[in-house]
Amino acid sequence: MRARGKARVTARLSCAAAALLVPCAALAQQAPPPAELDPNAPLDPMPDLGVEWPDMNVDPVQASPEQKVEAVDPAVERRYSLAVEGITGVDDETAVMAAFDEASALRKNSKEATNAAQIDRRSRADAELLTELLRSRGYYDAAVEPRIEPRGSDLFVVLGAEPGARYYFSSVELPGLDAAGEEAADLRKTFAVEPGDPVIAKDVIDAGTALQVKLGQTGFASASIGEQQIEVDHTAHTASLVLPVDTGPVARFGQLRVDGQPPFPVSHLQTIARFHAGQRYQRSKVDDLRRALIATGLVASADVKTIPSADRQTVDIAVHLEPAPMRTVAGELGYGTGEGPRLEASWQHRNFFNPEGALTVRGVAGTKEQLAGVEFRRSNFRRRDQTVSLQAAASKVDRDAYQARTIQLGAAIERQSNIIWRKKWTYSLGAEVLATDERGVFDDPTTKETRTFFIAALPASLRYDGSNDLLDPTDGFRLGGRISPELSAHGGRFNYARVQLDASAYRPISSGTVVAGRVRLGTILGAQSSQIAPSRRFYSGGGGSVRGYGYQQLGPRDADGDPIGGRGLAEFALEARVRLKAFGGNFGIVPFIDGGTLTGDLVPDFGKWQIGAGIGARYYSSFGPIRVDVGTPLNPRSGDARLAVVVSLGQAF
Repeated sequence: MRARGKARVTARLSCAAAALLVPCAALAQQAPPPAELDPNAPLDPMPDLGVEWPDMNVDPVQASPEQKVEAVDPAVERRYSLAVEGITGVDDETAVMAAFDEASALRKNSKEATNAAQIDRRSRADAELLTELLRSRGYYDAAVEPRIEPRGSDLFVVLGAEPGARYYFSSVELPGLDAAGEEAADLRKTFAVEPGDPVIAKDVIDAGTALQVKLGQTGFASASIGEQQIEVDHTAHTASLVLPVDTGPVARFGQLRVDGQPPFPVSHLQTIARFHAGQRYQRSKVDDLRRALIATGLVASADVKTIPSADRQTVDIAVHLEPAPMRTVAGELGYGTGEGPRLEASWQHRNFFNPEGALTVRGVAGTKEQLAGVEFRRSNFRRRDQTVSLQAAASKVDRDAYQARTIQLGAAIERQSNIIWRKKWTYSLGAEVLATDERGVFDDPTTKETRTFFIAALPASLRYDGSNDLLDPTDGFRLGGRISPELSAHGGRFNYARVQLDASAYRPISSGTVVAGRVRLGTILGAQSSQIAPSRRFYSGGGGSVRGYGYQQLGPRDADGDPIGGRGLAEFALEARVRLKAFGGNFGIVPFIDGGTLTGDLVPDFGKWQIGAGIGARYYSSFGPIRVDVGTPLNPRSGDARLAVVVSLGQAF
């Protein structure tokens, strides 16, 4: 059978060699017609299964190990185990075995019984795999021989490896790189393969890729890397590497072109791009433009091509856009003690006004709040990641603290941060006017009145984000400040200013636990609480404030026990975010303690804190953590509920 196997392989090689000169189909056409069937002719040999057939003349009890293997019936299914020998002490042994285990046919099917023919075939394939892995790590003389030994009713497969000596580079040459001039030395450092390094194929490939990227980043837009030439000296166990490089000239950005849908004008792409015509070419800026176009949400794919000029001195950028769906319907459902259930839905056309002029219609339906509003927002307005917006809304709010029916118009311009391009500093500047009819407590704490206010405000904010993640930070800190000078008209005009400062910090204390803390300070300058519309006062308590207390339940109260808001605010929160290893790390628990104080005076009373504590659950989804927090007041006042529950998206801070 072994002789028949060799003959078959030789026949295949002969057919393949003949095919170099004459197509196989032609060979078939030139073959003589088949002879008539002779019933007395002997049968052809049985096909080779790849293992030896059992020798029926051998006594299994007295047989040698080799004869026992030959005596294994290849048709009987058996279980087997695998061992790899001979690679102990090989450099990168762990990496070699990890790659082998991932691709090994024997490993993949080791839990299933199979016949000896399949086991033999897999062992030979795995021997070739291990040989190639060793050679890829510089062991060019490596050889691996498989053998199969019986172990009772099972089989034991051994891959015996002889790695041989490891080969090292005797020389590494990059001809043509010197044409880069002053940049040549820095570019050579990028190619991280030096004489004396082991001959590892992946390292050479990675070094070539890094060099190609660096050339593009340094301005050599038309640079190309030739085919690597490696000469191996089996006597000295060394290799020489020659990798030709054609740097071409240093190029500069040329014209920017665009076609496709949505119909963005070139001027808008120039606003998004981080380069201008005449600047030195950098491949990373071309890649950045592609990512920024996808990030608009209006582009499904952006084909960005570089078109060098004839002299390769300039590079035009041609962009072809394919549109993404323009319309979105979204919804959000939440619940909070004191707020009740709340459903928000919206419809948005993200390119209602080209380019990137989004129109959003939204509504809120809840037991405590109803709202209908429309917003126009233009992204990348005059500057990358800068947004201008116009809003109009009519709302009705029914809180324990106040009731309000409000019509509001607003405009804002803001510098945004996002998941792809996070920014340390962001800001917003706005203007808003509103007419609001509000019922609450004013001069007499025993009486609720209804008053109408006309208010104009100029809110502004500045934020610094030094954390490591936008949605779920685990390290760093954040600072934010907000000021809103306001002019209010009710029985005369008066001015005041609302000021608020926020700070939060995050610190990991173990691989799965993060301690997070938050502080908030606020005050209203220039007016008494009783003069200010109830909706413009400070409030405290609830899921985004002091958990354990109902929404807006801290601070001064009227004769009915309802909150009336205040001027001086201070809050803190401290929690431990423990991510559980069970269930793939997708769940966590968060014990927390919060505190707050709110007074009608300019400065909060730091001697009177309301403290809440509890525990939360987190589910870490692909779009951010979903949280459920259950808290209780530690020093409740009359009327405070024993438990407060919050369900929301995102961490509390």
